[in-house]
Amino acid sequence: MRALARAMASLELPAVEKISNDQKEDPFQILIATLLSARTQDATTHAASTRLFAVARTPRTMAKLGEREIERLIYPVSFYRNKAEHVKACCEMLVDRFGGRVPSTLEELVTLPGVGRKTANLVLILAFKSLDNICVDTHVHRISNRLGWVKTTQPEETEQALYQAIDRRWWPDINLYLVTWGQNVCRPTSPRCGDCVIVDRCPRIGVRRK
Repeated sequence: MRALARAMASLELPAVEKISNDQKEDPFQILIATLLSARTQDATTHAASTRLFAVARTPRTMAKLGEREIERLIYPVSFYRNKAEHVKACCEMLVDRFGGRVPSTLEELVTLPGVGRKTANLVLILAFKSLDNICVDTHVHRISNRLGWVKTTQPEETEQALYQAIDRRWWPDINLYLVTWGQNVCRPTSPRCGDCVIVDRCPRIGVRRK
């Protein structure tokens, strides 16, 4: 993890991390940006989030937008129609049930439309500075198995296995480190093993072409 931290210094941060830094860790904007980021390239997520937040920056103002307007603002993120529906419903629930505030527990966050464990964990880590959560997306799932830290088939299994496999002090950083590395070096197919700073410690499980 230390070697990855040093090597990441010159790499671009994931979109949600950028938004977190830009918006001073605003829980609402981190939540919405993470909802938009699923299966979407970072540049597209960042641009869509910026357009949306320029029009509405709070749950109350965003809840007043029509789904068609949200669709227009977030296009071309993947599944933009479904995401627009989730964004609006999520904002309405935040206003009606939580007084316009983003809840700070996993149990409450996952009751919001479109919010699963990945999104909830990332909001807790970035917005609420939790030291007790691990956020697992496809990069974290893939690289954890490739490194041999875990042997799992689903991201939720990986999250639970990582709590046992990784020193607690690294839990909040795993997503940032492995997502950044996965986007730039340890790619899904043809990973750039020759450019990897931890190649001598990696068994490259499942890697067939590099």
